[in-house]
Amino acid sequence: MTIAAAIQSQPATATAWSKTSRIAGIDVFNDLGQVETIWRSLERQPHCSTPYQRFDFLGQWQRQVGERENLLPFIVVARDAEHRPLLLLPLVLGHEHGVRTASFMGGKHTTYNMALWDQEFVTGATALDLDALISGVRAGSEIDVLALQRQPVRWRDLPNPMAMLPHQASVNDCPVMTMEPGAAPVTRISNSFRRRLKGKERKLQNLPGYRYDIATTDAEIERLLDWFFRVKPLRMAEQKLPNVFAEPGVEDFIRNACMTPVAGGGRAIDVHALECDEEIIAIFAGVAGGDRFSMMFNTYTMSENSRYSPGLILLRYIIDHYAEHGYRAFDLGIGSDDYKRQFCKSDEPIFDCFVPLSLRGKLATAAMSGLNRAKHMVKHNPALFHMAQRLRSAFR
Repeated sequence: MTIAAAIQSQPATATAWSKTSRIAGIDVFNDLGQVETIWRSLERQPHCSTPYQRFDFLGQWQRQVGERENLLPFIVVARDAEHRPLLLLPLVLGHEHGVRTASFMGGKHTTYNMALWDQEFVTGATALDLDALISGVRAGSEIDVLALQRQPVRWRDLPNPMAMLPHQASVNDCPVMTMEPGAAPVTRISNSFRRRLKGKERKLQNLPGYRYDIATTDAEIERLLDWFFRVKPLRMAEQKLPNVFAEPGVEDFIRNACMTPVAGGGRAIDVHALECDEEIIAIFAGVAGGDRFSMMFNTYTMSENSRYSPGLILLRYIIDHYAEHGYRAFDLGIGSDDYKRQFCKSDEPIFDCFVPLSLRGKLATAAMSGLNRAKHMVKHNPALFHMAQRLRSAFR
């Protein structure tokens, strides 16, 4: 049976398990429009999730990227006995390693993946609740594997209950900076590093109209993104990297998300820029979520002004901006590039869960888990990582 046929034939609701769990029923939605009201209601009330799980972010991704990749929504809502939503798991269905796999919406464009958890429920969730959730998904679908990757162990000082499932370390780390509200700037960026950046910035400050800004109008956002999508491919070609932004739907997704306002101000993706009257010098864009900013993409000028480390200067402005607004953490996304380590000294613990839901899924889960463990080992062994990079360059 195809995935589409499985969706059409599955029941809308699956129930019947241990009465000791607060989860009394599972609803599965295969259409964003059907679940939008529930999704937004969870966002409005006290809840635990990252800004990557906003409807305005993932909805844009699904419409522009997911549909082009033939990924079908599989959105799981767990409810209590009074039919109140306790969590929403934003997944999509696809084929991986020859089996039907449900994975988080957003693909490689989300640094962190989570369910949206009711805050009261998340603080007291138990292993029995997780058993009920998995049992409900298994009963209400013909999925072989739940591949739940890149999940934070904690978010905003709350535990992620998914860590109670069998799990393993994710392939990559995510460098993160913690910021204490009201702390001196030197606690974020050392005085010596600030002096070096200010020395470089003096060259840029001589440029007419030199400034740091956050794009707030549609016209500003469009102008900055037009420049980004011209320059980024050149930078990636220079580094002999594939242009992921040329993949079907990705540019439309980014443009739409950057234009979409979110509750509390800002956009689903915020764009920060360093520029002067003559040119845009650098941009960084990411998602802001109340007390955490997570970077998504960036690039910088191809002109001579690139010699003065505009990307690092822009990062200093962004970090100070969010610190002054009471944010408690800042991250630069997956990977341990040298520039990230100059700012972010710690790593966010991230884990993957591969949960088999069928006999065929058990075999696939073992393969997925083993492959990710091997990738993790390579990434964390300098000699193996160097060898892998050389092989990749040779093939290219």
